[in-house]
Amino acid sequence: MTILGDLGAASFLPWIRRHADRLGLAQTVSHADDERIELELDGPEELIDMMEVGCLLGPIDVWVETIGREPLAVQTS
Repeated sequence: MTILGDLGAASFLPWIRRHADRLGLAQTVSHADDERIELELDGPEELIDMMEVGCLLGPIDVWVETIGREPLAVQTS
């Protein structure tokens, strides 16, 4: 998931982590700056959908313009 917007609030990354934990999603932040956050989520698609909606609606001190989602390639041995 790639989140774009005015994301400079220090509270947003902890908010993302708490929200993902509440939904039971495993998460890894691979990039974070004031305009873009790249986040890998693992869990049921319905819960990832809920995470996306949550990021669009809250918290009040950030402005999310767009969220892009792209499935990661599954590696098999």
